[in-house]
Amino acid sequence: MKNIKFKKAFTMIELVFVIVVIGILAGVAIPRLAATRDDAEITKAMTTLNSVRNALSIERQKRILRGEFSPITAIGSDGIVFGHFFDKNGDTGVTVLEYPEPSSSDKYHWKRVDDNITHFCLTNSCETHIDFELSDGRFICKLGACSMLGVTAE
Repeated sequence: MKNIKFKKAFTMIELVFVIVVIGILAGVAIPRLAATRDDAEITKAMTTLNSVRNALSIERQKRILRGEFSPITAIGSDGIVFGHFFDKNGDTGVTVLEYPEPSSSDKYHWKRVDDNITHFCLTNSCETHIDFELSDGRFICKLGACSMLGVTAE
């Protein structure tokens, strides 16, 4: 009788079983990761919103201390959503955010509509958005899903 050496290896059934288990795990994990990314984008928007509101408040108080009482009429310019503050004399040269938010067409982005209106777009095409208005030196939520960002409409 010949001495046959048996090689130790996985059987086809074991390999198929492992692939099925990995597929099931991936099917459960991917949707959860997508939801986590959306939550992170909303949190980033809330942080940006609060930063803009704080910057407006600080700039308003600095202007009062300097004896300047003209209101801030706009924030940002073409291509940059939160660039500089503007008043009746034009660009003040003071930046709103240390790292301005560039205009974009991605899902969850800020879009400057005009001097007073800014959208937070929930879709790429900005069909669904939250309106923010610069009014009386305040950056307030006007219409849309304000509660999604944890703010109330005024």
